Amino acid sequence: MTLAAFIVLMLLGMPIAFVLLASTLTFVITSGNYRLFENLPQVIFGSLEVFDLLAIPLFILLGEIMNEGGITRRIITATRAWFAWIPHSIAYVSLTSNLMLASIMGSATAQIAIMSRVMTPELERDGYDKGFAAALTAGAGLLGPIIPPSMVFIIYGVIAQVSIGAMFMGGILPGLLLFILISGLIAIMARRARKKGSVDQERTPLWRATRGALLTLSIPIVIVGGIAFGIVTPTESAAAATLMAVMIGALFFQELKWGQLPGVLSRTARNTAIVLFLIVAAKAFGWVLVYNQIPQQVAGLMQGTTESPLVFMLLVFVMLMVVGMVLDGIAALIILVPILLPVAQQSYGIDPIHFGIVTCMTLSLGLLTPPVGAGLYVASAISNVSLPRITKWILPFIIAACLVILAVIFNPWLVNVFR
Repeated sequence: MTLAAFIVLMLLGMPIAFVLLASTLTFVITSGNYRLFENLPQVIFGSLEVFDLLAIPLFILLGEIMNEGGITRRIITATRAWFAWIPHSIAYVSLTSNLMLASIMGSATAQIAIMSRVMTPELERDGYDKGFAAALTAGAGLLGPIIPPSMVFIIYGVIAQVSIGAMFMGGILPGLLLFILISGLIAIMARRARKKGSVDQERTPLWRATRGALLTLSIPIVIVGGIAFGIVTPTESAAAATLMAVMIGALFFQELKWGQLPGVLSRTARNTAIVLFLIVAAKAFGWVLVYNQIPQQVAGLMQGTTESPLVFMLLVFVMLMVVGMVLDGIAALIILVPILLPVAQQSYGIDPIHFGIVTCMTLSLGLLTPPVGAGLYVASAISNVSLPRITKWILPFIIAACLVILAVIFNPWLVNVFR
């Protein structure tokens, strides 16, 4: 009955959080065990009583303040000046700006939204196909869930009860590998995507652009450096970075005004509520799966299929690729990690950080794969480009991400280099 409700509601196009919550309530009502009505509120409220989740609204607030305070714009201006000497420089500007924003914001969809609004028109003005411009912005958005700070790493750390700082450090090298692969793709694809006879726009002088970005570069240093050296926790780094962004935007750039704060706080509260509601719904649905002993059944199935940790990880990779196409990444993470992680640790001896990096990266591919494909829809809506026109260019970015994930699966040491 629960599975039927889940499938029907998904097919009807109901938002995934409501699908999960409605499926959970269907099970509780039809189970005949009325004690579950007492347990469900405890599960719901207990899922939010975790200190580390405080980092989520703080990083969302940080992103909003950066936009309103002129910080994001200065990062993009600086990267344009730095790469002016490279052929197809504006495409590399889009990628590098994504990398820098990923090291500050933590939210892939917010990052794709910002870059689509700013960079797609710039790429189009420089003569690039609009579909390529939107696809590049969406594809580079995959850096968001990998480069620290990452919202999905925070959620995984809370669920798996592992160090969020270790997750952040583990994501650095895979993120840089993806950055390098996408750079190679740009060298190959940009020539075909650009109209003949196009001329680069005039750039801001190097020193002036760099001077404007120097203060902004201190924000990722505080976030990543503070966590790497054990000075602050991820939540504390988010608070410190947010305070720095307020000071830089209000005092140094003088673009962040008191009148903007209600809008900033309102958007932060709304986006935080969306994420937390999804966490609550997915946690409740995961509780139903545990109650029905689904983890034990999956463990038995996996152990009967293979005894090799490598084959197990490859099976998980394929399964998560499929799940990511139909289910929101955060919801899938909350539902599947309690099922798969015990199997990975107890039956195959897999490091939970290694498993977490692979899981988060694979589910993040769902940003670019229909029918869910939140990153594609955001890029399409903001860039005003049809989905078919974007998907024509997006496949190479998906392949690049898959290659990095496979490299991490076959070489677990990649997640330990910066830990």
